Amino acid sequence: MDNEIYLKRKYKHFSEDDNLNEPLAIYNAKVHRDWIDYNGHMSESFYLYAFGDASDALFQYIGIDNNYRLAGQSFYTVETHINYYLEASEKEPLTFATQILGLDSKRLHIFHQMFHGVTGSLLATTEQMLIHVDMKKAKASEISPSVFAILEKIWESHQKLTLPKQKGRVMSVNK
Repeated sequence: MDNEIYLKRKYKHFSEDDNLNEPLAIYNAKVHRDWIDYNGHMSESFYLYAFGDASDALFQYIGIDNNYRLAGQSFYTVETHINYYLEASEKEPLTFATQILGLDSKRLHIFHQMFHGVTGSLLATTEQMLIHVDMKKAKASEISPSVFAILEKIWESHQKLTLPKQKGRVMSVNK
């Protein structure tokens, strides 16, 4: 994403008054024209792109902004699993729900759900493992204390939520 566009986006930021007893509803979007494939609906790669934007909203929410990245700190995705359920067409509204499934000093396990913004139908899900990185050293590093404190508060509440049925799914062809 163009850094200038990223810096202009307005994201919600964590507040002590936020309801953390449900997945976070901190990002919405619309299906862009360039996300449409030859079948006339959202191309599979753009589901991941949209989930990436939902991750950016999470990062902003927990305090990871451009200054954090300029200081050489960020999260990198090391594994992603996507499940596709329904098609989305151009200009259709999308809403996202984000749940933290796991947290330690260097890793963040998240789960996004993508819903149709009008019907509420589940369109897709993604489960992702992220690792916190010191970009100057190109290696894993501990999450900064201020960001970790927010993540711990969310994680404390999200541990009480029902786990998504798609968590930890394995692909196989059963014979």
